[in-house]
Formats: sequence, C-alpha cells, structure tokens
Amino acid sequence: MSHGFDPKPNAGPALPAMPDNPVVAVLAGILERFHKLALYLSMTALMLTSLIMTYSVVARYFFHVPTDWQDDATVFMLVGVIFLCAGYAQSLRGHIGIEALSSVLPAGVNAVRLLLVDLVSFLFCGFFSWKSWTLFHEAWSEGQTTSSTFAPPLWIPYSLMALGMTVLTLQLLAQVLARLTDRNEPRSKPVNTVPGE
Repeated sequence: MSHGFDPKPNAGPALPAMPDNPVVAVLAGILERFHKLALYLSMTALMLTSLIMTYSVVARYFFHVPTDWQDDATVFMLVGVIFLCAGYAQSLRGHIGIEALSSVLPAGVNAVRLLLVDLVSFLFCGFFSWKSWTLFHEAWSEGQTTSSTFAPPLWIPYSLMALGMTVLTLQLLAQVLARLTDRNEPRSKPVNTVPGE
C-alpha cells in the first residue's frame, strides 16, 4: 500500500507499454494522442477558469459590476477538465485504488483481480457513457439551457462529459484487451523526469 512515500523520487509515473496485439496497439496509440491533446486543452481551461474567477472577484468587489456568466463558464470548463482527463488518469492507473490486496495475493490471483476490476469498470463506464450521450441528445434536441440569466446551452457540458466517459471506456477496453491478448506480463516503462538521464 502506498502512503505517498516514493523510494525513487525522480522516477516519475510509469507510462503504459504498447500492447502486443496490433489492433489494441492502434487503439492505444490513438488514445495516447487524444490524451495529450486533452491535457493541453485542460491546462488551458484551468488557467482560463482562474482568470475568469479572478476577474469576477475584482469586478464585483472593486467596481460593483455584476457578472452573471462566470459561474456557468467555469463550471463548464471544470466539467471538461475532469471528464476529458479521466482516460489519461486511467492509462496511468492514476485513479484511486486500494492496494492492500495486491501485496498479499499471489501474482496470478492479483492479475485475475485486476482483470475483473477493469471489466466491471468498463461495464460501468460504458453505461455512464451511454447515459451521457442520451443527456447530450436531449439537451441538444430540446434546446435546454441552465437556469441562470446567462443561460448557456446544456449540450456543452453534456458533450464534454459524454466524450470524456467514452474515452475512459475505450481506455478501459484497451487495457482489458491488452491484458487478455499480451503474451508477457503487463509491464510499464518509467518516465524519465531527470534531464540528461
């Protein structure tokens, strides 16, 4: 179990290795490129969110100018950040997990446990993706908006949620297929965070 102590502080997170199966490797490569784009968009959205919130505070406090749009804009961007980066976090196995069992189970049993967890997660995220696309369709076809005076369309956050959950579902699918089709034990390559090494 990890308690935040890293015996190799410069090792960084482990990148997933490319799967042995060529079809799964193509899917993993496409997802990796999407994750990189989503990370850059999310970093930009977080910076914009902080600027919008700072502007809102300054405008209301010092100039007594009401801002009715900042809450919707920042919530929409945060929804995008959270959902679009969920697949990336899963690709690094960065989601919260309990590792107490992994240290006491034999390697073979632990591999089955990980496969079952990935399968159940895949099924749940697949259902969540489907419901998210349903919400998106309803918001789009019915012209739903938020209840604020700014009233932006709700299809924007629902589309971000649906896309992010779909990518997370595909990431889980790639991990399940890699686990089932790879000839060797699952492996990962460390990310070098120290320049020159």
